Amino acid sequence: MLQVTNSPFGQEQVELLNRLLPTLTEGQKIWLSGYLAAYQQVGVQAGGTVAAQGATAAIAPAAAVSKEATVLFGSQTGNSHKLAKKLAGKLQDQGLQVTLSSMIDFKPNTLKKIENLFIVVSTHGEGDPPDNAISFYEYLHSKRAPQLNEMSFSVLALGDTSYEFFCKTGRDFDTRLEELGAKRIAPRIDADVDFEDAAQEWLVSVLQAVGQSAAATADASVAAAGLGVAAALSGVATESEYTRSNPFQASVLENLNLNGRGSDRETRHLEISLEGSGIQYEPGDSVGIYPQNHPRLVDELIEAMEWQPDAQVPLRKSAERVSLKDALTSHYEITVLTPLLIEQLADVAPDSGLKQLLAPGQEGELRSYCKGRDLLDLVQDYDLKGLSAKAFTAQLRKLPPRLYSIASSGRAYPDEVHLTIRKVHYENLGRVRYGVCSTFVSERLEAGQNLPLFVQENPNFKLPSDPETPIIMIGPGTGVAPFRAFLGEREELGAEGKTWLFYGDQHFSSDFLYQVEWQRWLKDGVLTRMDVAFSRDTDQKVYVQHRMLEHSKDLYQWLQEGAVVYICGDEKKMAHDVQATLLAILKQEGGLNDEDAAAYLSRMQQEKRYQRDVY
Repeated sequence: MLQVTNSPFGQEQVELLNRLLPTLTEGQKIWLSGYLAAYQQVGVQAGGTVAAQGATAAIAPAAAVSKEATVLFGSQTGNSHKLAKKLAGKLQDQGLQVTLSSMIDFKPNTLKKIENLFIVVSTHGEGDPPDNAISFYEYLHSKRAPQLNEMSFSVLALGDTSYEFFCKTGRDFDTRLEELGAKRIAPRIDADVDFEDAAQEWLVSVLQAVGQSAAATADASVAAAGLGVAAALSGVATESEYTRSNPFQASVLENLNLNGRGSDRETRHLEISLEGSGIQYEPGDSVGIYPQNHPRLVDELIEAMEWQPDAQVPLRKSAERVSLKDALTSHYEITVLTPLLIEQLADVAPDSGLKQLLAPGQEGELRSYCKGRDLLDLVQDYDLKGLSAKAFTAQLRKLPPRLYSIASSGRAYPDEVHLTIRKVHYENLGRVRYGVCSTFVSERLEAGQNLPLFVQENPNFKLPSDPETPIIMIGPGTGVAPFRAFLGEREELGAEGKTWLFYGDQHFSSDFLYQVEWQRWLKDGVLTRMDVAFSRDTDQKVYVQHRMLEHSKDLYQWLQEGAVVYICGDEKKMAHDVQATLLAILKQEGGLNDEDAAAYLSRMQQEKRYQRDVY
């Protein structure tokens, strides 16, 4: 801690610094030191004082490796795209010529000409590349990939430690580029769902590595304009001020159950006010909600550990302290176990027996144990009583937001956003388990309450720019949500392109979500055609892919006319079954063999005529 007696700062300055410094991450400290160096440089260039407001002063770059850079992103939900745009902007600010591209739009035959390559990519599902990264991933791992001895590169990998193949796609890119002779200009960083600090650390390391100081993250023009360090740290917002790290407290207007009497499902339709936020969205985007953990689970966890619910604990990477109950309710993930979390808890509780679970050769057992269990299971099975609340919570990751496809058109509902959320609850190991956000929304969220949220752009799931283009939408269950937004948008625009919806659920009488609206759109011609599959209303289960096969000739004709196909919903089974059905239709109706059918679908993906929003 700084003291007035041995520093050049006054009492008030010391107090400010002592409050700020403990809250900074390593990346932020590096950034700040670089910014101050740049600030001083600009001041010297301006004659010993900071230049007058409105003036600009460029910080001359150090000897850089090259003045060009290519930033490629592979993104399923939009996070990688946003981070890639941020890096590209910072590199451009430093005078580099930057090419920013989705991997699906990148021409692989230009790879050998690239001197500096920066990749931001997520991992989807069980270790798969995101849809818009598949073609580039396959090319780079094929025999056609060239030697890249003149290339420098770095990779930011996004993932989720609750999955077995954490950040696998980014790691694969990192390894393969090295195998092809490229030199790592900055180390790869693997980021969990709480990715902001890790991404900032990577950004700083990349900007330093290409020959800039850490001050590359600060605009020299900001310093020259006389703005303070705090202003530069916060950045200048070019979009809505409400983001993932600064969610908008939105008022809930309606919270309705869409399922009818007798259904064993509960699906909530939320209507939420965005008035005064400045938040804009497009059909295909998602909303991120910060939920609360179930109070029963929080209470049982506190009781099992014999803690006091009102005990004060610090929040990670913050000087703020809150009650233990508040921390476990609103700030920390307590429903998901990961090998990394168990490893960290084993370090602070060495006598707990967790080390045995982490022993070499036990990887399968470890993954099996994590699946379907939560923190309460862990503390009961391994008797972690005696571990302090402070030491325990310090190992937990932040409670991540849950993303939901937007079910409304902003043109049709100005200053509102609608969501479709199905309650998840089931029994496992003698206890009822709850989906964190879906149960929070269905059991404890009422009209009039505020809900912290932000909009997550999804450029990979968008209506075609030409409103005359026919579209085929496949969305069983809550996967139909974005198609309500698509049709609402097309109605407002007066689009005349044909539209075809495949929808499925369990029972026609109780589970036909938004039935009245589909019927109205069919009557008005906004929806050209609709085929439904209610799996529990027939002796033999019927799903959307069966309806697709029944109408294979018509569907193939729509494809030949240039229709865009959209799939939304379950990734593990439904999306794979639907894709297999599309390939079968291409072979059956188009007379294609396996290889040509796969090439046809790949071409559709390249042309953005095959888009998926799957989870």
